[in-house]
Amino acid sequence: MTKKIKEDEKKEQTPQKDDTSSDSKKKKSKLTPLMAQYFETKKEYQDCLLFYRLGDFYELFFDDAVTASRELDITLTKRGHIDGEDIPLCGVPFHAYEPYLARLVKKGYKVAICEQMETPEEAQKREGRNATIRREVIRVVTAGTLTEDALLPAKKNNYLLSIVFEDDQKVGLAWADLSTGDFYSETVPVIMLYSTLVQLDMAEILISEKDRNNKLLKQVQTEFPERISYLNQTFFNFLTAVETVENAFNIKFLDGLGDFNHAEVTAAGVVLSYLKITQKTLENSLKPLKRITTEQFMEIDASTRNSLELFYPLNDVKGAYSLFKVLDKTLTNAGGRLLARSLSAPLLNVEEINRRLDAISFLIDHPKIREEISGHLKGMPDMERCLSRIALGRCGPRDLAMLLIGLTASISAHTVFNLFQEDLPPLLSELHKNLNNFNAFRADIERALKSDLPVLTRDGNFIEWGYDEGLDSLRQERTDLKQELQRFQISYANLTGVKNLKVSYNSVAGYFVEVPFKQSSVFLKHPEWGFILRQTTTTASRYSTPELMEVEQKLNNLDNRIQFIEENLFNDLIKRVLQGREEISQSAQALALLDMLMGLAELAIENNYCRPIVDYSTAFDVRGGRHPVVEYSLKKEHAPFVENDCIMDEKGYLWLLTGPNMAGKSTFLRQNALIAIMAQMGSFVPATSAHIGVVDKLFSRVGASDNLARGQSTFMVEMVETAVILNRATPKSLVILDEIGRGTATFDGLSIAWATMEYLHDQCQCRGLFATHYHELILLKEKLSHLSLHRMETKDWNGEVVFLHTVGEGSVDKSYGIHVAKLAGLPSSVIQRAEQILQGLQDKKKKIENLMGELPLFSAVLEKEKKEKTPVEKELTFLNLDSMTPKEALDALYRLKGMLE
Repeated sequence: MTKKIKEDEKKEQTPQKDDTSSDSKKKKSKLTPLMAQYFETKKEYQDCLLFYRLGDFYELFFDDAVTASRELDITLTKRGHIDGEDIPLCGVPFHAYEPYLARLVKKGYKVAICEQMETPEEAQKREGRNATIRREVIRVVTAGTLTEDALLPAKKNNYLLSIVFEDDQKVGLAWADLSTGDFYSETVPVIMLYSTLVQLDMAEILISEKDRNNKLLKQVQTEFPERISYLNQTFFNFLTAVETVENAFNIKFLDGLGDFNHAEVTAAGVVLSYLKITQKTLENSLKPLKRITTEQFMEIDASTRNSLELFYPLNDVKGAYSLFKVLDKTLTNAGGRLLARSLSAPLLNVEEINRRLDAISFLIDHPKIREEISGHLKGMPDMERCLSRIALGRCGPRDLAMLLIGLTASISAHTVFNLFQEDLPPLLSELHKNLNNFNAFRADIERALKSDLPVLTRDGNFIEWGYDEGLDSLRQERTDLKQELQRFQISYANLTGVKNLKVSYNSVAGYFVEVPFKQSSVFLKHPEWGFILRQTTTTASRYSTPELMEVEQKLNNLDNRIQFIEENLFNDLIKRVLQGREEISQSAQALALLDMLMGLAELAIENNYCRPIVDYSTAFDVRGGRHPVVEYSLKKEHAPFVENDCIMDEKGYLWLLTGPNMAGKSTFLRQNALIAIMAQMGSFVPATSAHIGVVDKLFSRVGASDNLARGQSTFMVEMVETAVILNRATPKSLVILDEIGRGTATFDGLSIAWATMEYLHDQCQCRGLFATHYHELILLKEKLSHLSLHRMETKDWNGEVVFLHTVGEGSVDKSYGIHVAKLAGLPSSVIQRAEQILQGLQDKKKKIENLMGELPLFSAVLEKEKKEKTPVEKELTFLNLDSMTPKEALDALYRLKGMLE
């Protein structure tokens, strides 16, 4: 610990008869005022690590110190003792605390920041020489409440989310990103809760203690244990939530924000209350609450997101890519976050999709615009997060400077588009209008700030000369006084004959005359000179004089007045920013969208993507389709990607795809799902041409996995995911399934695959790609009128099988598993024996044509189809359960019972 820290602490360590303590064990201990203050603060933040400011360090004591020392790998020391026991202590530098804070929060800890609210000098003026510096917890840092750029993922939102049950079927959600101010709510079916949380990828989840053992939350608690914060049930009161939301947004009636149900309002109130407690304020922290509905975005469940590798590759190895990584050509963090949100939640609104596609087409056709605007966006700070810190009052001069850079980029982009106003497509025309002209305001900030800025306003010297006459006058006066100190130095040197005498300054001793120790004896001989000994060191003596103290007092007064004026000028600029916050926010959002669109335009040019036709039909016509991630990887190896068509129409909206492993079935399935996602997020797609009828729900069951933590085998996971697909798919959905039924016995698996195919065709009637090794399924072609057979092409060459990676019509007539085993390196004796066994099995195999009549599963289905419905079944068919009152339902039940009697 530095000498300065020790001196700062010394001022606060005078023992007194204070019996304050943290628990009964320490009640009889005599504490210094400093430790008494610490215990009083810690009592209110028992669930947090307390960063307690002492001079230039944040110190941690007792169990907090032990924990922080272990988690941060920093030295654990001690500081005094209580009841004969050492007090564990560790600390992190105040000016470099963020990396340590980030590591603790990432590990799931909450950290309370206890700050010094005054200087030692101010404390002494308030209470005398032995005063204790006033300290307060200014915020509690949790995973969902971060605002510092250094602690946040650059191109990902940092959501704090609350869950409130509307009933056993639905939950209300509210989530906010404090770093950007975004605030949303949504109601989702309980069955889709986990998938929604995966989509949002939230940093922290708020749940009521009452719901800790709620079985409906078991999956959430199992998958995200480190992200959950349990709150007292009092947070989840609807009436309190209404008042909280109305106060936060200064409205008299909640209806002014929109139409929200009780669960959504309660969830929003929980988020706001939690932020108020942790951040100590609600003022200006969030944008008005917006309601999201399931009708706005494509539904993609958690399993599908995982299997399609939208954001994270399945194999987290060097060189593996996600779709987001391939698509991301953005130049700003805000643009990257918007791209991530667009990829995570593709649009269902065809008009909005085509507005984006129009804008990308225009940008592709105007390279000069892209070039000029890119030059302004490169290196641009995170304007959204900067504005949020300003709104929270958690900003400094550098934040204002970063905002200035953003405003300058906004104006520059506005100017570029001025040349094309009449020809701009609608979306770019709107962006052009929102890139507001801030010239006057921007000029004031530019004129006010110096080029070299401190982090904090209290560090001072950030207002430029010439901005304020009063400030300039005080600064000049201070300069003159400091020149007076130089004259003192010359005068004192001449008077004493000590030529290397210096007038110096430090923050503890103030201004003093420093004389080498060996030459200080002359001052004892001449008391009439008026030098007063203040301090001695091993090498020098330090003195003061009446005139030096007088100048020091004048300088201190000037410094205080200068700091006061600078902070007032800064606050005036901040007020102006907040007055224009909505317009500035619109410009920040416009720049983010423009950045995303330009990135997608660059992506299309670099990779020869085409503009898709997107409409409300059920078409799916992709010619020359490619897998964007696989193609990207192959390009790095200078290898070509084999293109394939995929045309699902009324004649064949369900495909049965057969072929060997390694032939490219999974790649083909995934690429078509990714093309649909890219088209509906408003991007060009990797194909020669594409016509996509809007997909309302996308389901993918590709690849094997298990969940041992939930006691589920690979086959159980497969069946659960298949059940979700069959229960939720609609005629507007797209389903891709690979090898359904392979995790169990052959005939069991074949039966499940067969029945699944029938259900997709007859009940869901959705577009689907079904890949299988069960060649017997091709017989369904005779029964299912909209089934289309396709195969992965192969070629025999000198006794070897060559995979062509092309998709053709028809089906394969045999499997190639043994060939793949040979490629994998199984011993030749094993391969030969496998071929003998296969031949024997094929000779004895029953004709599959008899399967439907012989297997109980299918005969039962046929019998059920033929069976006449009973009166009770007919009555049940006409009941509308969703619209019945409890009384009507009870009457219907008695009526049905009577029919049975």
